Amino acid sequence: MATERSARPTYDDAMAAVFVHGNPETPVIWEPLIAALDRDDTVTVQLPGFGCDAPQGWAATMDEYADWLVARLEEITADSGPVDLVGHDWGSHLGMRAISQRPELVTSWVCDSIGALHEDYVWHDLAQVWQTEGAGEEFFAGMLALSVQDRAAGLVAAGVPEPTAARIATVVDEEMVRCVLALYRSAAQPALARWGAEIGPAGTRPGLCIRATDDPYSGGSNLGPLVAKRLGARLAVLEGQGHWWMLTAPSGAAAVLEAFWSSR
Repeated sequence: MATERSARPTYDDAMAAVFVHGNPETPVIWEPLIAALDRDDTVTVQLPGFGCDAPQGWAATMDEYADWLVARLEEITADSGPVDLVGHDWGSHLGMRAISQRPELVTSWVCDSIGALHEDYVWHDLAQVWQTEGAGEEFFAGMLALSVQDRAAGLVAAGVPEPTAARIATVVDEEMVRCVLALYRSAAQPALARWGAEIGPAGTRPGLCIRATDDPYSGGSNLGPLVAKRLGARLAVLEGQGHWWMLTAPSGAAAVLEAFWSSR
């Protein structure tokens, strides 16, 4: 699946809202939030290898994913004009990289996890396992050996609500594992910090940093706000929400996004 589009825009006649998922996810994570929004010009993009085929010869590095996203945004903007970008997890990292390279493609951005682009960011423990040769393969071999039901239970334990966890668990396969390992290994520090050092052009577009207070993967409570401040972006704090805030609090998150879009 490449994109899912609806027919009529609400906020601007030449604009769409583009949602970029993270890891280990597919666009299904956005469905509750999109359903709660008062706009019908939404687009979801699906990262190659994440529940869909990747192009032949796909190396799955962070630079390759970023280039892919720029190309997708070029396609979408050719039809709709500059977009409102919404990113989560790796969708935030890739989205911010795309904006820093091609700010003219977006009207605004809303991203969580931007603290990972701070020079002091240290990858979380699970990411460091994936970045380690042998340990990452062993981790995912164990996951692939599980039944779909047990994989879903693991996602639920991590904070993904049912039935979304079950839908994601069904598409976790060897190709997704290959892409995850290659992506995280390409982003081992100081590689991600390099992206952060080049993020300045994203500050030319109105931005909103989402900080979910109970998210263990976002780089701590202070790094995201520090990056937002550097970019002149706003900050929205989602108290008591974790990494998958768009699934656990879709109505509240929709209100935050709509308030930002209405005042940008």
